Amino acid sequence: MDIRRRNNVTVTGNPQGPTVVLAHGFGCDQNMWRLTTPALMNDYRVVAFDYVGSGSSDLSAFSVERYSALEGYAQDVVDVCETLDLRDATFVGHSVSAMIGVLAAAMIPERIGALIMVAPSPCYIDDENYRGGFSAEDIDELLASLESNYLGWSAAMAPVIMGNADRPELGEELTHSFCATDPEMAQVFARTTFLSDSRTALQGVKVPTLVLECTHDVIAPREVGAYVHQAIPGSSLVTLDATGHCPHLSAPEATNEAIAAFLRSLR
Repeated sequence: MDIRRRNNVTVTGNPQGPTVVLAHGFGCDQNMWRLTTPALMNDYRVVAFDYVGSGSSDLSAFSVERYSALEGYAQDVVDVCETLDLRDATFVGHSVSAMIGVLAAAMIPERIGALIMVAPSPCYIDDENYRGGFSAEDIDELLASLESNYLGWSAAMAPVIMGNADRPELGEELTHSFCATDPEMAQVFARTTFLSDSRTALQGVKVPTLVLECTHDVIAPREVGAYVHQAIPGSSLVTLDATGHCPHLSAPEATNEAIAAFLRSLR
């Protein structure tokens, strides 16, 4: 299979520089990184892609069985890295992709040498000694609403996820992205995302890691960022002066500065 076509892989930037892989979150595609890519292109080789079922990926390659677990999406990352023969790349994952990156790094340690986790959450459901931000009932209701009326759910939830009510164009963009995703495939990705629990995987991270959180994020509250930081040995935590779950769109300058500073520390 042509992985480049399957995952709509794009390679830009400096071909002689270290490689940075940009991975989008649920309901999105690589276009969500358009404000970050220009900040990296002079010094880094920038790889972006769409998970199967998202963006301009080959939808015929979608499998409910494969993509009903985060490992299926991690295999997409593995396939892209192996196809491009990447070595010691820095994987930048937004939201659920942060945890997908953790899984992929364990599968191909020679190809992923560092992680940048943007608004990560290893588990969305509150536990006895853990605050994920949602009760089990909350998630059940969210998924039921999504599965009964995906377009209506998208229109209602995307602005909440994006935050920044004073900048409605951001919520409208995320709504459009959600609505452009095939509803059946989005339902699988959503169920995989919101029911996942990857907390035990964090302790196995062996590469330099940056955790980026926002000051106010309804999807990944700051307790989650603190948990991820504490669970990954030697990780760095940066709190962005940003609101919402997509700081690479709502606060690109602060996000890009944090990413660039971490990348410089690796060189």
